[in-house]
Amino acid sequence: MKKIFFLLILVSLFYFNCGPSVHYVKPPDWLNKSKQDSTIQYFSQYLKDWKFFIDPGHGGEDRRSKGPKGEAVEADVNLRVSLALRDFLERAGVKVIMSRDKDSTVTLFDRSFISNASGCDIFISVHHNAVGGKDNTTNYTSTWYHAQEGHNDFNPCNWDIAKYIQRDLAYVMGNNGSLSSFDGTLSDFIVYPGNGFSVLRYAKIPAVLIEGSFFSSTYEEQRLKLPEFNEIQAWGIFRGLGKYICAGVPKLEFASDTLVKLSKPNVDVKVTSEFPIIKKNIVVTVDNLETNYTYDENLNIITVKFAPSFSSGDHLLNVIVVNKNGNHSFPFKRNIRIIP
Repeated sequence: MKKIFFLLILVSLFYFNCGPSVHYVKPPDWLNKSKQDSTIQYFSQYLKDWKFFIDPGHGGEDRRSKGPKGEAVEADVNLRVSLALRDFLERAGVKVIMSRDKDSTVTLFDRSFISNASGCDIFISVHHNAVGGKDNTTNYTSTWYHAQEGHNDFNPCNWDIAKYIQRDLAYVMGNNGSLSSFDGTLSDFIVYPGNGFSVLRYAKIPAVLIEGSFFSSTYEEQRLKLPEFNEIQAWGIFRGLGKYICAGVPKLEFASDTLVKLSKPNVDVKVTSEFPIIKKNIVVTVDNLETNYTYDENLNIITVKFAPSFSSGDHLLNVIVVNKNGNHSFPFKRNIRIIP
């Protein structure tokens, strides 16, 4: 009896003093190169003509953010995830430009400036989160977009991209999204009202910022320090981007890309889309005010009708369309000059 009692005490001590083992599920389509190649080949037909700018957050002089045991340094985790994402995209025939590909210092302004000059289509900033104080349990995945609906800086395409990335990234990590939002996506105005995150505010191309999870979590730190887990994170981001592009992104264009001079105040905007456009959801504004337009579904032409009351001079035209899959067009804001 004494021996049994002693063994029970040892088992109890072992059980109550050991935390949960680190666990993650390896996605079936990621398990080996053959399965990866099959998935990558499928997405390649949609992704191959796109260019992505990947921004691994922090690094260089900014290496202060670490987990409770100092085993997961955020700058390094961001870089490992970003490099793995770059590799997946390049295997799909995508051109990728990075703000850094090693442990180097890049200023917040330079991250946006380089992305704007890169000719890339989408900006993705990769980060991991933390909470202050003694909280070492909070953990979730979130993806951020700039501004909020109703604000002049809000572009719904950013929210579209965030939704696709968030869904697949959280899924492969086995994480919940933030309870502050229905789908785990968040506006950066929540943190900095009216301003948002610098890298998103100054980005002129569609942009999102990823907070993969919380390195301040004792449990999550043990996963984030593993290169294999970082690669799985990148796989989730890759799949999200692939699914987003598969759903189609409507394109808008007209003859002059920057300035149109008009004596007859009508402008034709051509819509190119793989999927039908939802006519009732077309948005056309001039100087941030809704204006009249017609949409020819056969020619896919939006005709913006400038009323005679519009004064001579420059006016800001903004057009947004959305396809049946819920994907919005990229920002189409152009200066229109009405001449006497």
